[in-house]
Amino acid sequence: MKRRNFRKKVLQKNYLYVILFFLLTPLSQVAAQNIGAWSLEQCIDYALDHNIQIHQQEIQAKINENDYNQSRINMLPSVNASSNYSLSLGRALDQTTYQFTNNQKVQSSNVSLNSSLTLFNGLQKYNTIRQNHFNLLASLQEVEAVKNDVSLNVASAYLQILFSKELVDVSKSQLDIIKQQVDRTGKLVEAGSLAKGSLLEIQAQESSEELSLVNAQNQLDIAYLTLTQLLYLDSVGNFEIEVPSIDIPSEQQILIPVSDIYKQAVETLPQIKSADFQRQSAEMALKAAKGARSPRLSLSASYGTGYSDIRDKLAGYNEQTQVVGHTTGGEAVTSTYQVPVYESYPISQQFKDNASTVFTLGLSIPIFNGWMANNAISNSKLRAQSAQYYFDDSKNQLYKQVQQAYADARAALKKYNAADKALEAQQESFKYTEQKYTVGLVNSVEYNTAKNQLIKTNSDLLQAKYDYIFRTKILDFYMGKPITLK
Repeated sequence: MKRRNFRKKVLQKNYLYVILFFLLTPLSQVAAQNIGAWSLEQCIDYALDHNIQIHQQEIQAKINENDYNQSRINMLPSVNASSNYSLSLGRALDQTTYQFTNNQKVQSSNVSLNSSLTLFNGLQKYNTIRQNHFNLLASLQEVEAVKNDVSLNVASAYLQILFSKELVDVSKSQLDIIKQQVDRTGKLVEAGSLAKGSLLEIQAQESSEELSLVNAQNQLDIAYLTLTQLLYLDSVGNFEIEVPSIDIPSEQQILIPVSDIYKQAVETLPQIKSADFQRQSAEMALKAAKGARSPRLSLSASYGTGYSDIRDKLAGYNEQTQVVGHTTGGEAVTSTYQVPVYESYPISQQFKDNASTVFTLGLSIPIFNGWMANNAISNSKLRAQSAQYYFDDSKNQLYKQVQQAYADARAALKKYNAADKALEAQQESFKYTEQKYTVGLVNSVEYNTAKNQLIKTNSDLLQAKYDYIFRTKILDFYMGKPITLK
């Protein structure tokens, strides 16, 4: 029984540790550990979900959406209710009878409901709706533009890791080869076939290879750090990427005319769409500004009522007779008149009886308002011209970028082909030098020189390979294709 209780306590304690681990471990690290090896698509999706600039741009898009919705609601009539209570002492005006009272305490209240509707104001509200709609569309495209920038940065960092990984593998392979040469040279020195200096030189080359491996590993670590920062991960931890089988893009992919690539880019890239929407928004703002010169026709209605605590209700009249004189014979002359009789006037009845409704049709014609309308129109024209220039410049810049990307891709292909041929030739040359070194026909200096040249050529090929892959992916991006290594 004691053992069972002990095991139960141990399990409870372990559960507590597990719970604390998940509570204290950042969610990003848990995600990085659970997802395994990350593909490029997973990296891009994760970066798009966690990038702060994207979230900021999405907030701006929501603000523009609220402005758009508000401009549509502004087409509806405005309705406002008001109420007030007042207490007057001494001489005061009874708001229900518009009579003055002296030395009294008067309590009164008024309630009103007002509504107004603009029937016509030069289509200002309508054009403002269209302006805000284009602002919303532009902001949504700007969100997509930021997403594209993030995707390209992630793809570049991902390919840098792949390049660094291959560089590490090459460095390890070269280090293994030089270790074999150290062992072989040591045996030749012991046999008296080579001088001890040859062993020292090849050992120095081994140290150089070890340093190259350390530098390559450091470059890989930095590449991983760059990618994890783009993903907003707190730590590299166990983060690892997939190493896909990447086919070298064929030359046919860069034979598409620049004009065709540009045409597709104009139709698909969000930054061009955003500039176009901004241009149309400026045009609608100009139309709205011109509407300020138009007469304004409005309709308003109001309903009001009130009460006063000193007001009495007329209940009827009492007939009274009054002597107004006498005849010559001494008889009294009387006059009959009606005396009003008042009673308490309930609040609810006062509100009902004092109610009034007023309808007003108003026309306002602008004549002179400090030149405000003309200045607003002038500024709107300038903003519309600026938006048009921005749109034209965006297309010009895009064409230059497409031209540059196309030229970079072709240059990268030429560099890759040249590096591939150079490596093939250098491998044959090193193989021949290695055979001569084995039989003692060349010294260690010549051998190390050939080996260093082979390492450099191999590194140049790797760099040219991934540069060419990335350049072709940029061309695919301009043609509206998703960024993928598959």
